[in-house]
Amino acid sequence: MWGQLDGRSKKEIASDVLASSVSALPEGQHIGLMAYGHRRKGDCDDIEFLLDLENVSKSEITSAVSKMNALGKTPLARSASMALNSLEEANTKATVILITDGIESCDGDICDVVAKAKLDGIDFKLHIVGFGLEEGETAQLECAANAGGGKYYDAADANGLQEGLSEATAITIDEPANNFSVYASKNGEPVDAWIHVTPMGSKKVMDGSRTYRDTGWVHLPSGSYNVRVTPLEGTDIPGTGFPIHMKENEPQHRDVSFDGGSAEVSSTNNGEGWDSMVKLYDMSTGDQVASTRTYGRSKTMEVPAGYYKVTFQALVIKGPDTYFEMDSVMIEPNMTIPISHNFDSGTALIGVRTANGELIDATVNFHDATTGERIDGARTYTSPNNNPRSFLLDPGTYQVKIVTLGEHQGHSKTIEVTVVTGETTTRTLTF
Repeated sequence: MWGQLDGRSKKEIASDVLASSVSALPEGQHIGLMAYGHRRKGDCDDIEFLLDLENVSKSEITSAVSKMNALGKTPLARSASMALNSLEEANTKATVILITDGIESCDGDICDVVAKAKLDGIDFKLHIVGFGLEEGETAQLECAANAGGGKYYDAADANGLQEGLSEATAITIDEPANNFSVYASKNGEPVDAWIHVTPMGSKKVMDGSRTYRDTGWVHLPSGSYNVRVTPLEGTDIPGTGFPIHMKENEPQHRDVSFDGGSAEVSSTNNGEGWDSMVKLYDMSTGDQVASTRTYGRSKTMEVPAGYYKVTFQALVIKGPDTYFEMDSVMIEPNMTIPISHNFDSGTALIGVRTANGELIDATVNFHDATTGERIDGARTYTSPNNNPRSFLLDPGTYQVKIVTLGEHQGHSKTIEVTVVTGETTTRTLTF
């Protein structure tokens, strides 16, 4: 617990968040407290009941937590066994919330302990909050929370810890049993997803849950509902919704698949990597479903399988052909399709000066020679950094109007400039 997050120790963060969560509990709520690894180093039996379940004082809890030290081992299985056995001995039921910033370090298996306690008929609900754990360290904790009829909450920071504790303290042993579950997957692998439920005809969320790459549960009374499931892991795949009709004593389950494919997009300019905006539109609805900026590299967009219109808008290059689109691009599930487009360009250098070589400030405006449409424009100023002025343009012929400014104002001239792919065309006007 002495590890740092955002410049504060995890112990300090946990103490503050726990105090806030405890203060929100109803008055008269029975609250017990157990600690482990807080008195001796290297002792797997350093487990202590600081306050038993007869306690109703919130201040006693927050005071005890603030005084705890993180010194020793992490005996999760032994701690869970002691807590659950105390419930059996007292012939009572309780919601148990385990907060840990580490994994089991005393050769125990908390999942087995919790599953056995359920088989023995001990009445409890177990929620576990993993605080700042690394990916791959949570499997046993998730298993234990599921076996205990509760949830596992992954808290990466203070906000995540607050959210997890707020939800965990709200879901008590007295709540009715969950009766609707969702399992979300993508290309055969489980994904973390939000589950939001609203009564039919209402926009107010009635209940919610997360799958945490497993099965997410909610309790729903008899009635009709709209369910929205939204993936939380890095993907452009949108959420999905469906109606359900719940009846008393009839649990329901839904498998939700976010199977998709990927488009690996890139753009070039004269064969070299180039910066462009790329967008994907669903061919059946016309809706934009994904977009990215290439920055001269390949970028991957993950979308539901289907047919798409793909558009490329080149950046920096000016001209009538900086936009390109292709229709009916098929993206198949669990496959990546490369999509690329090359833009051509050339450079025009326009300089303005006097006969003796003095640089002249002037406006330079390029117009399409066929349509007359203005394509690009800038000023030359009187610095050699801008005079001659560089313009990156589509290949083609342009009418270029130059108007002098400053002490040499009053001159105007229109010239024709042809831009060639990969070449630099230089024109210097002398007034």
